[in-house]
Amino acid sequence: MAASPDLFSNLDFVASQNSNQKKKFNMKKIIIITGASSGFGALTARALAKADHTVYASMRETKGRNLPQVEEAKKFAKDNDVDLRAIELDVSSQESCDAAIQEIIAKNGRLDVVIHNAGHMVFGPAEAFTPEQLAELYDVNVLSTQRVNRAALPQLRKQRRGLVVWVSSSSSAGGTPPYLAPYFAAKAGMDALAVVYARELTRWGIETSIIVPGAFTGGTNHFAHAGSPADKARVAEYEAGPYKGFADEVRKGFASIVPADADVAAVADAIVKVVDTPFGKRPSRVHIDPTQDGAEVVNMVSDRVRAELLRRIGLGDLLTPRDLTTQMQNAA
Repeated sequence: MAASPDLFSNLDFVASQNSNQKKKFNMKKIIIITGASSGFGALTARALAKADHTVYASMRETKGRNLPQVEEAKKFAKDNDVDLRAIELDVSSQESCDAAIQEIIAKNGRLDVVIHNAGHMVFGPAEAFTPEQLAELYDVNVLSTQRVNRAALPQLRKQRRGLVVWVSSSSSAGGTPPYLAPYFAAKAGMDALAVVYARELTRWGIETSIIVPGAFTGGTNHFAHAGSPADKARVAEYEAGPYKGFADEVRKGFASIVPADADVAAVADAIVKVVDTPFGKRPSRVHIDPTQDGAEVVNMVSDRVRAELLRRIGLGDLLTPRDLTTQMQNAA
C-alpha cells in the first residue's frame, strides 16, 4: 500500500517552498538507522539513499550472519548509484554504539539524523516468559535507544541542529490483542521515552518525530522471527486449558484486519518525507496504520494533553525546536 496522499493532512505542513528553500532544506543529510538488516530498517535505508542522502545502515555481525545483508546493501548502492553504507553496530553494546557514531562523524564531519528502528517481537502467553526474557526485550527495544542517543546526541547538540526519529508502534496506544504483552510493554516504554526526550532536545535545536506503524503481517520479519516463551511447561498449560489454539486465533484475527494491499514501504516513504521536510515544520508524530487500530485517535488526545500541561507550567517553548543556527549566523 503506497503512503496515502493525506498521510500528513492533520499536520501543519507548509504546502509549498520556493526553489532556494527546497535546495537548502533538502540538502544531503548524513543518516544512521539502527536495525537495518531487514524489514522497516532495510526498506527505509534504501528509500533514504534513493532520496539522495548518505545512509549508514547499521546492523550487528556484519562479518558474520549479516554478511549477506552487507553485500546486498553494497549491490543496491552500486546498482542505483546511491550512497548506502552498512556499518557494524550492536545496539546492546555501548562500546559498539560509540565506535559506529565516532566512525561516521570522523568520515563526514557531522551527523544529521538518527533513526531508532532496532527492535524485536515475541509472541505467546505473558506468564510463560521469564523475567529475564522481558528484561532482554526491554533492552533491545528501549535501552538500545539510550545507548545510541548517548553516543550521537553530543554531536547533534554541538551542531545545534539535528533530527531524531523513533519507530514506535500503534500498540503503544491503540488496540492490543493478547499474546504480545512483553513486546507491547517495551514499545510503550520506548514511545514514552521518545516523548520526553523530544522536550529535552528542542532548546538544542534538535527535532523529534515519532513514526507509528500499525500491524503489518507481511514484508517484515517481525512475526516470522518473533521470540517464544522460555517456559514451555506454562505454554503447555495454556494449550491444555481454555486458551487451546488461542495463538492461531490471534494470528487469524490480525490477518483479517490487515488490508491485502498493505505495503510496509509506506513506513519508509513516511520517514523519507519527514527527513525531507524543512526544519521547524516536521510533525511530532506520524501514523501509518492500515488496520486503523485507534492509536491515532488516542495519541491525538494524549499529545494534546501533554502539550497543554507544558503551556500551563510555562514551558510551552519546548513544543517548538529553536532555530539556533540562524541565531548564530545573525550574531556573527
